[in-house]
Parts: sequence; structure tokens; C-alpha cells
Amino acid sequence: MNFHIITLFPESMESYIKSSIIKRAIEDKKISVKFYNPRDFTNDKHKRIDQKPYGGGPGMVIQAEPVIKAIAKAKGRKKKVKIYFTSPSGKKFTTDIAKKTANNYKDTIIICGRYEGIDARIKKVFSMEEISIGDYVLTGGELPALVMMDSISRQVKGVLGNVLSCEEDRISSPEVYTRPESFKYKKKNYKVPKVLLTGNHADIDKWRSSKRGK
Repeated sequence: MNFHIITLFPESMESYIKSSIIKRAIEDKKISVKFYNPRDFTNDKHKRIDQKPYGGGPGMVIQAEPVIKAIAKAKGRKKKVKIYFTSPSGKKFTTDIAKKTANNYKDTIIICGRYEGIDARIKKVFSMEEISIGDYVLTGGELPALVMMDSISRQVKGVLGNVLSCEEDRISSPEVYTRPESFKYKKKNYKVPKVLLTGNHADIDKWRSSKRGK
């Protein structure tokens, strides 16, 4: 999976992709991440890409042309590319979307919004899907892009190493325990639930399922 991220602030995302599983996936060539800054695609000598919105209102709007050129650069001559535009009003991102993206595309472009937004004409030039990661507003699309990248990467074969590590494809629980079996803190004993010590996988799966329903 090749991720192409359109963002004004690539440096805000670099620390995350240089850590943990994403870093390892890049090193193992399971995924790649490239950044495209719209400022690099403007003719303005000051690299300005924002202007006041037509119709009035607060804030600034990112111009369409620099973003369109950045998308075109990311897309190149590839025929099958999925383009996502992060937006508070978009469709809610889910594991199902992550799976479909990983299974059907080798190249994914994610456009990170900023300020009051991006000139809507970019959606007339390129076919794209608006995506939201939740019912709240953030200052930019970089965090949603990282969330999407992380979730999609998990679905790419070999990224997690052990296929059983993918919690969404097995019975898992928000409650997990490890050794020691018991410990004391402030005179109170804290023990692992007995069912997890039985070795009875059917009962353990039932217990895990019950915890997921809480």
C-alpha cells in the first residue's frame, strides 16, 4: 500500500510514521508514505495558498489549484487510486472501509483539510470520498489521516506479522491480563479472572464476548 498525503504540515505527521508498527512496515516495504505540500505547487512567490472565502465569514480557505496539482502529482498515471478527503461532514470511517481500501487499492491519496477548508472545486476535478473519524471538529486533517493510515495498514498482509494480532478478525476483549496471576496493592488483592486460567477456549471466548458488550 502506497499512501500519498496532501498536507500543509507534513512535519506534524512524521514522528508518528517513524515509530512502532508503521515504521517497521515502511522498513519492510509493506507500505510507503509520501507527502505532497500544496505550497510546492503554487506560483505565488511567498508560497501563499490561502485566501478569504467568497460570501464572507471568518478564517481562510485553501485555494483549489495548488491542491489539484498536488493530487495530480500523487496520482501520476496510476489508473486505480482511492482518494479520501478528510472532512467533519464526511462519511464515518470504519474498519470495513479500511479493509476494502487495503484489499482493492495499492495507492491511497488522503487530502488533509485546514483552516476553513479547501475550495470545493477540487471535488469537481477528482472523484473523492469525504471521510470523518468522528463527530467532532479538529484543527486539521493530519490526525484523521494518521488514524486512517494506521487502520488501513493493519489490513495489509504482513504488517502485523501474526495474522491473529488483528483484533477485529477474532474474539477479543477490552479487558486483558498478564502475569503475575495475583498481586497486592494497598492491602487489596487483584487477581486474574478465573476463566482465563482454565484453558477452556469456548468459555474464554464467551467471557471475552460478554466484555465487548459492555
